[in-house]
Formats: sequence, C-alpha cells, structure tokens
Amino acid sequence: MRSPHHSFPRRSLMHSAKPRPPRTTGRRGMLAAVTALLTALVVSAAAVAREDARQQPRATGGPVWTGAWGTAVQRPVEGSEDKGPNWSRQGFADQSVRQVVRVATGGSTVRIRLSHTYGTTPLRITAATVGRSAGDAQVWPGTARELRFGGSQGTTIAPGRDAVSDAEALSTSPLEKLTVTLYFAGRTGPATFHRFTTATSYRAAGRHLSDSGGDAFQDATNAWYFLSGVEVSGPATPRRGTVVVFGDSLVDGTGATPGADNRFTDKLAERLVADRRPLDVVNAGIGGNRILNDSPCYGDKAEDRFRRDVLDRPGLRTVIIHLGANDIGAPEMGDPCMGSAPRVTARQLIEGHKKLIRAAHARGVKAVGATILPMKGALFPVYSERGEKVRAAVNHWIRTSGAYDSVLDVDRALASPADPALPRPGYVVEDGLHPNEAGSHAIASAVDLNAL
Repeated sequence: MRSPHHSFPRRSLMHSAKPRPPRTTGRRGMLAAVTALLTALVVSAAAVAREDARQQPRATGGPVWTGAWGTAVQRPVEGSEDKGPNWSRQGFADQSVRQVVRVATGGSTVRIRLSHTYGTTPLRITAATVGRSAGDAQVWPGTARELRFGGSQGTTIAPGRDAVSDAEALSTSPLEKLTVTLYFAGRTGPATFHRFTTATSYRAAGRHLSDSGGDAFQDATNAWYFLSGVEVSGPATPRRGTVVVFGDSLVDGTGATPGADNRFTDKLAERLVADRRPLDVVNAGIGGNRILNDSPCYGDKAEDRFRRDVLDRPGLRTVIIHLGANDIGAPEMGDPCMGSAPRVTARQLIEGHKKLIRAAHARGVKAVGATILPMKGALFPVYSERGEKVRAAVNHWIRTSGAYDSVLDVDRALASPADPALPRPGYVVEDGLHPNEAGSHAIASAVDLNAL
C-alpha cells in the first residue's frame, strides 16, 4: 500500500518398470542383464543429479555469493511530508554518504552492489569503504575496509547499469549491522535511490571514508542512495541461498519502528538464523508499488522490475510475492503521486501474478504467494466494496489454484476473528492498515520455513 504507504509441486521423476533382460542364457545373458541394469541406474542417477543441480546453488570452485542485504531502487523524487526529505534530486558533490544496513547471514568476505538504473550521465564513484557499525554514523575503529572495483579505487557506472565491488575480506556475523560509505568527488547528478527506509543514512562534506566517529556526518535522511545490495560469500553448502521478498509497503516496512529492524522480513531473517538455516533475506519492497501500473513515486510496475530486483540477485532460491493491494486501492486514493489509477479486475491481477510465477520458474526459482492484507480498516481512502470483492477473489486464487509453490497467508495472519475484512486489533499501526511489530511477528511466524 501507499505509505502512511501448500505445498511444493511434486517432483516428477519418471519411474518406469525395471528393464527386462534379453532372453539369452549363460554368461552372455547374465552380462547383458547386468549391463542393462547398470545403464538404467546411471540414467536415473543423472536425472536426479540434474534436478539437484537445478535446485542448488552451483559450486564452481569459487566463492558462493548470496544477497545478505538488498533494496529495490526507484527514480529520484522530491521528499514529502509523510516520507520526509531526501537528497535524490540534488545528488552529491564532494560529499561522503554513509549508509547503515543489517546483513541476514554471515560470511568471510563481502562486496557491495551499486545501481545507476535511473541515471542519465556516467556516475563516478571516487572511493568506497565497508565496516562494522558502531551505532548511528559511527564505525568500529579499525574495521573500515577500502573497497576496490576491478582492482581500482573507484569506478564509473554507465547510465542504466550496475557495478559490483571486488571481494573484500571482512568476516560478518548473522544479523550484524555494517556501514557502507561512498565518496563522490564530482557531481553525481540525480541519484537512483530507495525512497522510504526504516534506517538512517548520513551525509558529510568532503572525504570521510574511514572516519570511525560520526561528527562529520551532520545531515541525515531515511533513504538509501545508489546502494542496492550487500553480498557475502561463505561455505558452499547446498542449503545456502537467498530469499527475496518482493512487494509493496507491507514488505517495505511502513509502520515499522525506525532503526529497530522489526519489519516482517527482519523477523523472518531472525527465524532463519534461530533455526540455523543459512538463507539470506533481501527486502525488495517499494511502498505504493503495483503489479499493473508504474508510478512516478512508487516505482516501476512489478513485471518491469522483477528481473532487476529479484532474478538478478546472487544465490536466489525463493521469491515471496505480496502485491495487488495498491492496484485495488489506487482509484480510491486520489493520489497524484500514484499516476494512472484505473480500476482493475481480479482476472487482471491474477494474470499479473502468473507472469511473475512463470518468470521465477523459468529460472528454477520457487515462488511463494502472499495473500493481500485486510484493507477495510484503513483510515485513508483505500477500501471499497468493489475492491474487497477483487481482493477476496485474488486471495482465493492464491490459496487454491496451485499456481504458487507455496502460500504465505498474510490475510489470515492479520485478520480480525470478528470480521476477516478488518485487521486484528493490536496488529496494525495508527493508519489502520500496516502491521505493527506484533503484526509483523504474526506474518513472519506464518512463513513455512521448509517452503524456502
């Protein structure tokens, strides 16, 4: 929403009857029978190996990278009253930007991913560092590591492209916070960014890449700039991989306490760590995002950003998808920042979901469908009786069609026992729609970890 914002498919290994040996006698007949049986076993083993290779990250002798943290990027846009100020339109010049992120799992080496998706001129990154967060804009002394790009101190990123730093030796622990500091000597122009975060980014005049103190970083906003991923490498275990949660403000974290890491994706990461499952969680939510239509302020439509924000993540195993609420509610909002806001049908939304499922399956990625949250209790205009019928129809399809590999029933996790169209009292923030910490806990608890 706009911010104020099953089971697995069966593996079908063909089980045919055992090969019947040719009707021969003696040693030649026995040899033929053994040869036929061994051939059948080799073919069967090869089929299982191909299936297993499709399901598991490929180990090629090099490091196995996974997305320990990530965000979805957006076009530069002015700040607003509910989103707060940001620096995306003005960009940066002779400034250092320090951004704080929490990684889901640990590793022995780290690298960062930078996005210039919406740039119109080449972007020069003069230098960058990564280190352990000591709170606010501070870095633990002695932990800042200079990042290189193809062996060089900085890099230039062409418009519409990404850049990935070289691997840097920095051991990380599950759920710890890191700081990434970027220095821009020249003008960047407008910045590709993520508009709404529950974390704080800091800005300082001049070059302050390795400062352990935060005194130089006097300016702050709740947005991320150019930084789209932090990736770690660790043991090449078959279970290691990335889970991307793709969606709208429910995923993005509207209603979560700033700096507290209590979005439902954060709580899911904590469940995975507690259960000792080496799966990273990347949050690819954008507040206000829709399946069927772009928005000036709320990101490209889901189909257009799915490859970039989901499929291109390293080590991807599973995607969880929560979308459709803004498509349903946009006609009621009257929000110019939403752009085009046509009324949609359940069939249109279902077709949109099917496209995402097909794209995931084409990459061998499991797709988990999240039902749309209860909308009736919202204190801003988003609910209508017509829209509620569409929501119910889409949720019924997600639960029963079998199109998704598994279902996360967000609707039932949040719904009031007295009226399922309303959220459970105590599970939402003041806007009557988005989950608070208790609601986020309920959603994360409803995730079937074995489905990931």
